[in-house]
Amino acid sequence: MSRIAATFSALKAQGRKALIPYVTAGFPFADITPELMHGMVRAGADVIELGVPFSDPSADGPVIQKSGERALSLGIGTTQVLAMVREFRQTDAATPVVLMGYANPVERYDLLHGKDAFIRDAASAGVDGVLVVDYPPEECVDFAARLREHGMDLIFLLAPTSTDERMAQVEKVASGYVYYVSLKGVTGAGTLDTQAVEAMLPRIRRHVSVPVGVGFGIRDAQTARAVGRVADAVVIGSRIIQLIEDQPRDRVVATAGAFLADIRAALDS
Repeated sequence: MSRIAATFSALKAQGRKALIPYVTAGFPFADITPELMHGMVRAGADVIELGVPFSDPSADGPVIQKSGERALSLGIGTTQVLAMVREFRQTDAATPVVLMGYANPVERYDLLHGKDAFIRDAASAGVDGVLVVDYPPEECVDFAARLREHGMDLIFLLAPTSTDERMAQVEKVASGYVYYVSLKGVTGAGTLDTQAVEAMLPRIRRHVSVPVGVGFGIRDAQTARAVGRVADAVVIGSRIIQLIEDQPRDRVVATAGAFLADIRAALDS
């Protein structure tokens, strides 16, 4: 059982929902990410999604795009992201870490370091899952199998526009959890319609057996609690990025932690 599957299993046994914060690696300061990850765990995070900076993030809105640009300007690439996970793992062997990003950095890493180097080095660093936004499920059978051989899960996005056929394709290769994008559009766009999410979740579960996390548009404790009533996990990214982007270095971890602690309390209430 992967670390992600074990985490969801334990939470289900406790009657609790997973809190999954997203942060861009190397933002807002190049060396702060492992410290920030630990702070988020202390505040109640169950899984951490770590964004791999990329110059053309097609699914991301302006907030996360800007964070990625800043991280890239600070010299953060896939090699540095894996080093951050390795540092985090020195004192946290339990919290699952998912790398979220795009095909280009993964394939460039293999181009520079050899076939399957990304999978090998991600596993060695302590990564538990990979979400590659622009990898369609029908082209990922081999990639998913190689990840599983190294104890890692391949996670996919589903959207309001996903067809039953697409969900069935995802079910064939997905593990860990699926990430339901609750809004049409990019990250940080619009206001989440919790009733629409509630209506969609049973349809997803008819096709997909792994836990379902919901993200895009969750910005406060009230919305997180409403989503948590029907989903297995709540994913929050853009709001965290907004809160920490202008903080001095010594306030970044505390600011993110205070926000997540409120979300955790709401999910557990």
